[in-house]
Amino acid sequence: MSYDSIVKIKTNWALFLDLDGTLIDIAPTPGEVVVPKELPALLEAVRERLGGALAIVTGRAQETADRLLKPFVASGGFSHGAQLRGFVGNACFTDAMPGLPKEWAERLESEVEGYQGLLLEHKPHGLALHYRKAPQHESVARAMLERLLHDQQHSFALLRAHMALEIRPRAATKSRAVEALMSAKPFDGRFPVFVGDDVTDEEGMEAARRYGGMGLHVGRDFIGGPAEVRAWLACGLAHLQRDEAHD
Repeated sequence: MSYDSIVKIKTNWALFLDLDGTLIDIAPTPGEVVVPKELPALLEAVRERLGGALAIVTGRAQETADRLLKPFVASGGFSHGAQLRGFVGNACFTDAMPGLPKEWAERLESEVEGYQGLLLEHKPHGLALHYRKAPQHESVARAMLERLLHDQQHSFALLRAHMALEIRPRAATKSRAVEALMSAKPFDGRFPVFVGDDVTDEEGMEAARRYGGMGLHVGRDFIGGPAEVRAWLACGLAHLQRDEAHD
């Protein structure tokens, strides 16, 4: 496709990028994702041209995102914004997030054993139940999580993801990550652009719009998937490098 039809990256942007489904392809299980070997260096190069104002905002835990993108260490919001990290890897924004009751994981582990293909993923501030390998068990997975939440809905929310359902603290949102980073250097005062692909990313896009920026949806704006987003980043980098050479 031609990337001339998509807005080009500009040096005054603060760029917020989702991970799964946006930068890397969805896999049958979270542990089977493949990170293109050129992606870490591409992200580093774009971040340099943006004066550091590039962040990863993902449902993945911070340590998982670091492992996947190594050696690139991202500013951003992890675990849907429950974990926040500012520029150059410094821990910051230490607002406490409620932890899930310990017995929830034990209860789910026991229940999942009876359904082949269901996969329980443990996160620092949540639990995700994947049914990609057993789509016939979606309603069963939902019922399991709804039973846990029946008297805890004021503190925790049930999210729908790609062939998965997830419990997270209500205070943990991708908009929280955008708002926190936009209040700190090098993001503050810039034009925020959030790129994502699913319903949780809509929160980040709306936050970007509140700060005068915009959201780009992988399916609607790129008419494709992560490969198209990566190609757009590479095209944007080349555009920034040409502008830099002409200055």
